[in-house]
Amino acid sequence: MRKELGKWFLDIAKYMTTAVLLTSLFSGVNEWAWYMYGLVVLAVLVTLVTGLTLLKDKKEDK
Repeated sequence: MRKELGKWFLDIAKYMTTAVLLTSLFSGVNEWAWYMYGLVVLAVLVTLVTGLTLLKDKKEDK
């Protein structure tokens, strides 16, 4: 269950990154306020770290 949830969080991080890249290609990110960049980067980092933490094997800790 933890591994599936971890994979799901990694997928969400990839989807957010792809959405930002596609948005910047089509509409231009220069219209965004500076804090929007920070929000997007923070959201991607939180989901990425959460996914990697859930995928970490418990046996490595011992």
